Amino acid sequence: MARRGAAKPPRIVASEPGTLSWWAAKHLEWMRTRNYSEHTTTHRMSMLGLFNAWCETRSISRPEEVTKPILESYQRHLFYLKRADGRALTFKSQTARLAQVRALFRWLTRSNVLPSNPASDLDMPRLEKRLPKSVLTESEVERVLAQPKISDVLGLRDRAMLEVLYSTGMRRTELSELRLESIDVERGTVMIRQGKGKKDRVVPIGERACAWVEKYLNDARPLLLVPPDPRVLFLSQLGAAFAPGHLTALVRQYVSAADLGKTGSCHLFRHAMATLMLEGGADIRHIQEVLGHASVATTEIYTQVSIRRLQAVHASTHPGAKLKPRVDGAGD
Repeated sequence: MARRGAAKPPRIVASEPGTLSWWAAKHLEWMRTRNYSEHTTTHRMSMLGLFNAWCETRSISRPEEVTKPILESYQRHLFYLKRADGRALTFKSQTARLAQVRALFRWLTRSNVLPSNPASDLDMPRLEKRLPKSVLTESEVERVLAQPKISDVLGLRDRAMLEVLYSTGMRRTELSELRLESIDVERGTVMIRQGKGKKDRVVPIGERACAWVEKYLNDARPLLLVPPDPRVLFLSQLGAAFAPGHLTALVRQYVSAADLGKTGSCHLFRHAMATLMLEGGADIRHIQEVLGHASVATTEIYTQVSIRRLQAVHASTHPGAKLKPRVDGAGD
């Protein structure tokens, strides 16, 4: 019977030198000394903890004991693994776990700990190219933006945050880490520090979003502030920076309250911004820069979501695209 997924991944604890967990801890230390982001390091630690726990139940304790058949066995284990709610892991989740294990063994081989890499020829799952589940239209975005009660301190803050998400397409973590000096209202720009991949970027922000941020700074933030000032732009009810999970729950509530028949959270605004800009005539390379995508291939998914131009071509070229008026008596 398939083992159910643990609520919290086991942590890597350095044990006896030479063991799999000991080398995993060394690898994580190496990542930190090479300036990998804390998010990347923490994610790899969680995934390696799961792999190490699986190995321990099979009395596999040292990296040289891991062979390609063992890794294939772990891959089958992930395929049949069930989450706590009974759902199977998606192929994307399976690949995420396997990729971190492959990274460990690649490092072990390059560090001359192992003579060869047992994971080098591991066939990874084929990933589906899926479109976003929900993409908001312009009118739907406006309905969500209208949900916060702006007469309330928290509602005013939330409206400003939603406006920034919509105008800039930034990620939720980037929003939570914005500093007071990040937004330049006069120039209409936002400096996003240490985004994904630890890359800085400057993105445009619209006048309306700037106006809401200014109103929040004047009327709401001083009431939320608990000294000493953490200098983050948006403050929680406790006067501290937002946790990303808190932002997700907050935005999801507003999307639900808008009663659109669609679900989602912060990323909905990222999708909406990119799609609506494409439909408005923006070049995909410009959208790539705003979103902070390393490859334009990632941005190209929005060309499949935005079909307004394709609809116009279809309407003007397909002989059956338009309903022709019926001649009286035709077909009698």
